[in-house]
Amino acid sequence: MTSAPPARQDVGFDLDARTELEHFLDFHRATVHHKLAGLADDDAWRRFVPSLTTAAGVVKHLTCVEQYWFRTVLAGTSGPPLPWTHDPDADMARGDGETVESLLAGYAAECDRSREVAAGLALTDRSVLARHGEHPTLRWVLMHMVEETSRHNGHLDIVRELTDGAVGE
Repeated sequence: MTSAPPARQDVGFDLDARTELEHFLDFHRATVHHKLAGLADDDAWRRFVPSLTTAAGVVKHLTCVEQYWFRTVLAGTSGPPLPWTHDPDADMARGDGETVESLLAGYAAECDRSREVAAGLALTDRSVLARHGEHPTLRWVLMHMVEETSRHNGHLDIVRELTDGAVGE
């Protein structure tokens, strides 16, 4: 069983652009934890669709995406090798000893590292590494991560409902 999910803060209506983007992203990051709260390890790895999409796999994927965009692209630093380097499905596959608790802890730690990278940049600062020949700004990466995380929360909504009927949150 997982520990209590982090509190989600409503996003205010009159914030500067950076704070608004960061708050929306943090809201969706916390929602990932809420979607897996109370889910047993075996249930988190259950597949309901032909792809490898599972609740646990989505968390593992989002952890890799955080690392890629913030540490690798924005900061130009390395972290653990990204699993999709050798296998495009590896970020959705179950690794030895992986539990819901360990995956959520890893996700939370990677989100903390992402916040640290972002804190040292202005919204208009460009990434160290190019992506498709362009150097995205921090603003672009934050917006992309809001989209990416909220899209995968939709997947988690469906997978969780199919797993045990839980809806909402």
